[in-house]
This record gives sequence, structure tokens and C-alpha cells, in this order.
Amino acid sequence: MCGIVGVISRSPVNQLIYDALLLLQHRGQDAAGIVTMLGTQCLMHKARGMVRDVFRTRNMRALPGNVGLGQVRYPTAGNAFNEEEAQPFYVNAPYGIVLVHNGNLTNAHALKQELFDVDRRHINTASDTEVLINVLAHEMELAGRSVPLTPELIFRAVAGVHKRIRGSYAVIALIAGHGLLAFRDPYGIRPLVYGEIRRPDGGAEVMVASETVALEGTGHQVVRDVAPGEAIFIDLDGEVHAQQCAEKPVLNPCLFEYVYLARPDSVIDGISVYQARLNMGETLAQRVINAMPPSEIDVVVPIPESSRPSAMQLAQKIGKPYREGFVKNRYVGRTFIMPGQGMRKKSVRQKLNAIASEFKGRNVLLVDDSIVRGTTSKEIVQMAREAGARKVFMASAAPPVRYPNVYGIDMPTKEELIAHGRTTEEIRAYIGADALIYQDLDMMQRVVRQLNPAITGFEASCFDGRYITGDVSAADFDAISTQRAAARQDDEDGPARSRLTLQNRSEP
Repeated sequence: MCGIVGVISRSPVNQLIYDALLLLQHRGQDAAGIVTMLGTQCLMHKARGMVRDVFRTRNMRALPGNVGLGQVRYPTAGNAFNEEEAQPFYVNAPYGIVLVHNGNLTNAHALKQELFDVDRRHINTASDTEVLINVLAHEMELAGRSVPLTPELIFRAVAGVHKRIRGSYAVIALIAGHGLLAFRDPYGIRPLVYGEIRRPDGGAEVMVASETVALEGTGHQVVRDVAPGEAIFIDLDGEVHAQQCAEKPVLNPCLFEYVYLARPDSVIDGISVYQARLNMGETLAQRVINAMPPSEIDVVVPIPESSRPSAMQLAQKIGKPYREGFVKNRYVGRTFIMPGQGMRKKSVRQKLNAIASEFKGRNVLLVDDSIVRGTTSKEIVQMAREAGARKVFMASAAPPVRYPNVYGIDMPTKEELIAHGRTTEEIRAYIGADALIYQDLDMMQRVVRQLNPAITGFEASCFDGRYITGDVSAADFDAISTQRAAARQDDEDGPARSRLTLQNRSEP
């Protein structure tokens, strides 16, 4: 999961991209980067950290130009501590291409070898984004060799990309001297939307981004989502060219976007994220009523912040008061995307503090958006008991997360998932709750799909184990386990390693 944005305008875009990245900060807090284009020169600044920390006034002044793109990174491949793997990525041939990517390529390893053996391109990092940009560059070289570059040739190159890569990918690329290209994988797993500001002269300023909130928050009018398999090319005059480039596209957006990843004020593929969460609350309420008498519950308390709409709707449905029982420290990163189990566990109590008066002597139903590893839920249940709760019940607005995700969400290996191979009773005992109620997957998909009947299905592999790209094997999960074992070591040693590397580089 990352946040990406691209802009073409008649005026400098550095501030626009910065503002859009702030609005997408929830999608990645590990690193941030911006590239702008002045003539045919591409200017870049990227570093680890939050947007507000990465970009200072001097950095913004060094990013002139009316075309650009940016990304906030949440690593699902590669090394979280390696600044060289922060996006955007750049290749100088052909044309000069800069690219940002949200998603995860499931065949990145095979492509990396193919690029080296056949295409004669060298990959220097473990990032699948570097693989993707080199595949695109090679396909553009084949499509546009010895002829002027046109939108039709660009679309031919994207069609070639679709045939070679697998997995999830929402992509924005800047082609030096030509314009901005955006495309989405044939399943539409990761979101991508574009909008515009119409100028008095009839032209337009165009923005492409991961979520509608980035467009609306910067004054752009949402036009539509980029369709699965579709590519759009915006030339330097702001004219939008669009073409379907995949053979059999089908819209299967990631269900977890509506559960947790996206901001509630966004609309993804025609579905209001906020309304989707309200609907999830209604179906969860029915599950609660079936599992226990509502009379046993005194108060409904959300675990901030993604679960609030579901918790409010649940409370109304069962006729119980809704209360804010936890105060969130907004200056601590989201525990879901924090590297390292030790860091994640430690951060829970730094992140949340219980309001004792809302718990003391009460039977409390806690509502969370999902339960992934279980460590956070265990800590929160214990906090509620320490605050004086008589009984603590837990309800999850999402079904049990039983399977790893390979499409750009940091769902850990199956051994790290609390629900994998465990019954609901075993999970309840682990987190220490008096009762545990999960969402029903079929009911959840039905009520979310009602908001856009054009959607025939969702990517829900973390819940049902069905990988819609059809190319994920047991060997892939073994490779993921190995990668995560190495990543855990990096999480423990990363800052020290970074300092050591810098010291070594400074030595003669």
C-alpha cells in the first residue's frame, strides 16, 4: 500500500504535489518523494520519513516545473531502511522515465532475471518498482523505436507491460518532454482516479491520484476512476488520451481498502468508503445480536480510527450508547504499518490511552476494523480491563484474516496471522476477551457491492485465500517468509546499519 499522485498544470506543481501527499499520508509513512519536470530535465527529492519532514523550503525551491509526480511509501517488497528503494524511480532510456507505483508484483523475481538475460537491463535494488519501470521502458523502446512518440505507441507499450507482469499495480509515470502516463492492472486491485480543474481558456489542469481525497483537497473535480487495464496519457497541453490496454479486464477492487486502508472521505470505484463502513457496521450488529443478548452490553467503544463508522452504526442497530473510550495520540505512526513486532507492540500504549470513566464497572463492546496479528487487540483488551471494565467483548468489522496478502498490503506470513489455523474461541482466549464476534465475509461483500452493482467481485485473498491473478504458489509464500525473516532482522538492525553505511562511505 502506497499513495501516488501526478499533476500536469500551467503553473508550478511542487506545492500541489506536496499538499496531495499530505492527504495521502495515511497510505505510507516510511518515505516520500517528488519529481518535477522543467523542460526535459527531471528534478527529484526523496528520503525516508513523513512528508512534512522530507520536504523543507530549500527542497521545494529545487523542484520547479509544471509537471510532476510523488509518492508516500509503505514497503511491501525490499528494505524499509534503504533510501535507494524509496520512490520515484528513474531510467534515462528511452526518453527519460520517472515512475511511482502502488501495489506489488507477484512475478518480480522471474522478471528481474528476464530483464537481465533477455532485455539486457540491470536491476540494482530489491524493489519491484524498479522491475516495473524497466519493463515499461523496454516496452516503450520496442513500441517507439525510430518513430515519434504518440499516445497510440504509449498504449501499445502498456499493453506489452500487462502481458508481462502479474500482481497489483497502479502506476503513474512521467515521460520527459512528453507528458504523464497512468495505468492500472487488469483486475483493478489498487485504486487510481483522475480529476481536473478547467481553466477559463478551455484547457485543464489534470491530477491522477490513489484516492479522491487528494483531488478534492487540492481543488480538483473528480472525473472518474481509471478502469482496470486502462491507460490514460495526459500530454503537456493537458489533453487526456485514454485506451483500454488489457485483453480481459475485470474490476475486483481490494476489499481491505474499504475496511481499513482508504480514508473514509474517499470514494473508490464508485463506492463511498464511509458508507461501506457504515454498512459493515449493520451486518456486524446482526452478528452480535445472533451471538449474545444486547442486554449484556452497556456501551459500544470504537478502537480509533477506522472502526468509528462501523461502531456507530452497530451501536444504533443494537440500541446501545456509543462512546469514545480511547484517545489517540496522532503523532505516533499506525501500528499496522510499523516494521518490527517489538516496535508495534510497544507503540500501542503510546498511541492509545483509555478514558477510565467510560469503562469502569461496565460491560464494554470494543469494535475494531480488523484483527491481523492479534497483539494489538490483546493489549487493548488489557487496557480496557485496567480501566475498570467488568467485561470486555470484541467485535471485528472484518472477517478473520487467515491468509497472507501478496497484492501490496503488509499482511504477514500465515504463521504470524492470529486467525490462521485457529478457531474463534482460540483467538478469543489469546486476546483475553470475554467474547469475540467476527464479520461474515459473504454478508460484507454483499452490502459493499450494493453501493456499486457494476462490481462483480472483490480481491479478498486475506479472508478467503483466493488469489485472483492465478499465479501465486506455495513456493511464493516460502519466498515471502524468507523475505520477512530478513526484514525482521533489518527492523532490528536497520538504523544502526544505516549509520554504519554512512560512516564507511565517508572513509577514504
